[in-house]
Amino acid sequence: MKLAITRISSLVLLVALATACSKQELTPAAAPIPSVAIQDATRDSHLAMGNPSGATTNTAYPSNYLMSKSQYALSYNRDKGKANWVSWHLSSAWVGSTARQDNFAADATLPSGWYRVTSSSYTGSGFDRGHECPSADRTGSVADNSATFLMTNMMPQAPQNNQRTWAGLENYCRTLINQGNELYIICGSYGTGGTGSAGYKTTIDAGRVTVPNRCWKVVVVLPEGSSDASRVTTSTRIIAINTPNDNALNTDWGTYRTSVNAIESATGYNILSAVSTAVQDVIEARVDNGPTS
Repeated sequence: MKLAITRISSLVLLVALATACSKQELTPAAAPIPSVAIQDATRDSHLAMGNPSGATTNTAYPSNYLMSKSQYALSYNRDKGKANWVSWHLSSAWVGSTARQDNFAADATLPSGWYRVTSSSYTGSGFDRGHECPSADRTGSVADNSATFLMTNMMPQAPQNNQRTWAGLENYCRTLINQGNELYIICGSYGTGGTGSAGYKTTIDAGRVTVPNRCWKVVVVLPEGSSDASRVTTSTRIIAINTPNDNALNTDWGTYRTSVNAIESATGYNILSAVSTAVQDVIEARVDNGPTS
């Protein structure tokens, strides 16, 4: 009797084990979690959004001379001793740990025979050597940072404007790239006559450098990606500011927001010319109302 019970118990145990194995085999394996491709930050063309004034390297047009550097591109005006505009790409790929070099220098790449503004041309003028492409946007190497200290990248800027108002927007732009964005920034100046810490002036450096009346900047904000101009849509955030070159202006850069259209009307430029016309019509008419910090 005990032997029979033992055999029955063994049979029940074998059936249970077989059933358990069968269930394990029939349960489908968990689907693998798909990997998400992360777009790496890159260093892209500084003129991806266009050449605002159609500048060329033809020295027959010294008021609109194109200079393309590894770190930025610009239209230089020989007779005003400063750039009409400077354009650059900004992503985390441009930012590193290089210290500010402070090595202001004349630009030796200007055409032969052209006057070269020097590191001391602004001395005693009451105006800062105001960076257009900021030093802190180019900290990947000593060469990158040093390029921002060339005098072709400077404009005579009221200290309050340069050190506070513009600095605030520059700092904000770098917070945007830390959030996974890449930016295209175009800035410049126009008009004649500004008020620095030593009062109103129309020129400095014995008349060889024009002091601008207005300083403007346009920022295109995109998530990291490729084919950037084609990715600009009517929903793309565009920040545009136009500030007086005055030492008494408000330190809040958001106060000076305007439309790209307004800047184009004042300068005659086509700032986002590589973007489709239909998209330009929408984004260039809009005034940004997004966060400022």
